[in-house]
Amino acid sequence: MDAEKRILEMFRERGALLEGHFILSSGRHSREYLQCAKALEFPADANALGREIAELFVDQDIETVASPAIGGLVIGYAVASAMNVRFLWTERQNGEMTLRRGFELKPKERILVVEDVITTGGSTRECIAELEKHGANVVAAASIIDRSNGKADVGVRRKALVKMDVESFSADECPMCAEGSPAVKPGSRTIAA
Repeated sequence: MDAEKRILEMFRERGALLEGHFILSSGRHSREYLQCAKALEFPADANALGREIAELFVDQDIETVASPAIGGLVIGYAVASAMNVRFLWTERQNGEMTLRRGFELKPKERILVVEDVITTGGSTRECIAELEKHGANVVAAASIIDRSNGKADVGVRRKALVKMDVESFSADECPMCAEGSPAVKPGSRTIAA
């Protein structure tokens, strides 16, 4: 079994690859949803995926791994652990991605940005911009899953363990909404109309 199939099978076994009608964090609608928190519940799984991502960048002289909170925290930490480098994160404050918690960067510090899933690349781009604002040299980005099948542009070289071409729709063009199917926002107990 190839790596992509093995990882997707693990997601299915963990209940982390869902099918239905979902509202993504980008606001778009989709028939599939990846709930990486479920896939990373077991540290052994997170560590194994972290090692696989780390191996993709072994020749890049990475000094630090950074992730946008909250989705990238577990896998980012696992990648940093596998690389034996420090880990830090950005988080939203008043709607803006910021470097907080006393984290400091050296000028031109070589950073790998790691996310769980990339759909549009928005959070990764915001994280990169914030790190660069503080003088970092973001050399690449990575994720477990690339829902855009390589289409999302984050401004730096990017790799993923799994590439998927998952169709998504704006709310006003969503065929599931047109059929009257209620949309679920995973991680939430509310159902959107």
